[in-house]
Amino acid sequence: MGMVQKRKKMHYGDTHLQRRWRVRNRRRDLDQIDDDLRTRSGELINQNVDLDKPGFAQFYCVHCAKYFIDDRSMQAHFRTKVHKRRLKALEMEPYSIEESERAAGRGSFQMPKKRVIETQPSKDEVKAGKRIKVEEKPEEDKPMDEDAPTTSAKQTRKKPKKMAT
Repeated sequence: MGMVQKRKKMHYGDTHLQRRWRVRNRRRDLDQIDDDLRTRSGELINQNVDLDKPGFAQFYCVHCAKYFIDDRSMQAHFRTKVHKRRLKALEMEPYSIEESERAAGRGSFQMPKKRVIETQPSKDEVKAGKRIKVEEKPEEDKPMDEDAPTTSAKQTRKKPKKMAT
């Protein structure tokens, strides 16, 4: 019979290796992707041929900042949970310097705006003229009228009835 296999440990001196492994798979942050969507989305969809990138840089998902080898794999990626999660995360307006200053007390608080984000169009649709849209979602909450009386929670509660004995 063989010996029991020991689990492999990370030695305390291998931190430079840990950092390299952690950073190697790092993707772009949401604020960087949002900036790409607003300024250069058409440019990223129609990139020049680059032999060093997968699919020669012709199949790029702008929302996930990821290259694919062909159109079929990119269209399959659009149906995955990972891509849908990224779209959901991009719906909320990204954190900005102005928001951090408001949180520190330099200004009044504003809720982050919700946006409508759709999956990017295919190559054929882009050639036809379709572009990526980033639109603000209309507010569903109705503003309170000044004439309508405001009621607090205490005023709307009903008193319990006494039980007859």
